[in-house]
This record gives sequence, C-alpha cells and structure tokens, in this order.
Amino acid sequence: QVQLVESGGDLVQPGGSLRLSCAATGSIISIGNMAWYRQAPGSQRELVAREVGGGMTKCADSVKGRFTIFRDNAKNTVYLQMNSLKPEDTAVYYCNAGITTVSKYFDLWGQGTLVTVSS
Repeated sequence: QVQLVESGGDLVQPGGSLRLSCAATGSIISIGNMAWYRQAPGSQRELVAREVGGGMTKCADSVKGRFTIFRDNAKNTVYLQMNSLKPEDTAVYYCNAGITTVSKYFDLWGQGTLVTVSS
C-alpha cells in the first residue's frame, strides 16, 4: 500500500522553528514533484510550497523567506523547514505527491499534521 506519512507538527511559540516531514512508503517506482499545503480553521486549503522541477521550488508569498521545501530522495521524504513562525501559520499541514508504482499512478495526500503557533 502506497501512502504519505507526515510528522513534525507541534505547538511552538511565535518566532520559533519546526521541520515537517512527509515520507512516501510502499512499492514506489518514482515520485513526481512534491508539495506542502495547509488549511487553517474556517479557511480553504492553500498551497504553501512546491517543487517545480529542475531542483527549483516555489513558495507562497506569505511564507517566502521563512519556509523552505526540500527532499531527500534516498529516503523518499520531503521536508518543510519553517522558521520565524507566526500565529497565522497555525494550520493543519498536508503533503501531496504524484507516485508511480508498478501497477498505477497515485495522486496522494498525507493525513495532515497540526502546527500551532501560540505563546
């Protein structure tokens, strides 16, 4: 069974840092560009950061300069390094990736991990 498993969410004070992880598990042939989204209470899910190919990444304006997305191919894992966290970064964070197995292609979402920024 192919799945994305997230971890790293926590309660952190404003100005603090967290690193989220998202590991792809199962019989994987290849993983396409990976991305992080978030959804705050009462809000729609929004794109936070994504890979765009060629080793390049893009971040939402609201997190630019504070968040970084990067991948460890050996571990089939994508990370989201979050620095200078603000209360408005509070949300459930989800990773998303297109994964190819022997039998088919999956557009997968993780289960979500909660980040709370509060003093």
